[in-house]
Amino acid sequence: MSVRTATSTMSDLIASVRAERLRLTKWPAFWILLGSWILLNLTFAYLFNYLAYRSGEQTSMSDGLPKDQLLQQMLPGAVPEVFTQGMAMFGGALMLILGALTIGSGYGWGTWKTVLTQGPSRIVAISGTLICLAVVVVGLVLAAFAVDLGVASLIASSESQQLLMPSLGHSLDGIISGSLILGMWTLAGALIGAIARGPALAVGLGLIWVLVVENLLRGVAGIFGPIEVVTDRLPGTAAGSLAGAMRTTDGPPTPGVLDILTRVESVIALTIYTAVFVIATIWLIRRRDLV
Repeated sequence: MSVRTATSTMSDLIASVRAERLRLTKWPAFWILLGSWILLNLTFAYLFNYLAYRSGEQTSMSDGLPKDQLLQQMLPGAVPEVFTQGMAMFGGALMLILGALTIGSGYGWGTWKTVLTQGPSRIVAISGTLICLAVVVVGLVLAAFAVDLGVASLIASSESQQLLMPSLGHSLDGIISGSLILGMWTLAGALIGAIARGPALAVGLGLIWVLVVENLLRGVAGIFGPIEVVTDRLPGTAAGSLAGAMRTTDGPPTPGVLDILTRVESVIALTIYTAVFVIATIWLIRRRDLV
């Protein structure tokens, strides 16, 4: 590839990323999904637990935790592990919807037909979209971390607790783990959107897999042991195990959080799934007719 061709390709890729960023930021569904995750994260990680702590009552989220341990989970030092707990299932489901809508809606609106016949090459166009989604995931994780840190600091101040921030290493672990989990689910949604060629079916199939199928398979594995070889390597298992690896305190299990794989195994599995979803999405859109 000549220098001129490489420069042209890079320019087209940057233009595709900018175009996708403009499309997403002008799209109400985009902000609704991101805002919903931030709101759910704050509600289940802090609001319910804080109300239970102040009232002395136990909720489904705090059942089995002593009052002092419940407070420790709401302080700044616990943010890296707390904000990843809901990503394995509920956060992942929302980001899967975002990925499915981003790719699938392009078929319903005719966007892909226009872009891929009049714009840059198919590989460049879809790569721009996937890169934009990756940037969105990292931005969302950083925003959630900052919001949680602010809320945890307010709780610490209101309860006269020492304001101890999480270490840099622990914070990076949480941010990287969250980015891997949400990134994998987002790209899974993108692939399903490309397969289904539309948002509605893609969202439905994705949610059934995340919320129903994997949980049923793991339940069956408890009865029929041989299928554990499969269930222990599923995307949800890897995501839940990575979230579980962030836990440093005992307590009731959060839905979707597991301890099946080690942290290293989870990272490897999520990296492989992410790469497979990216390659499969690009290959499918590049090879298939748009009609």
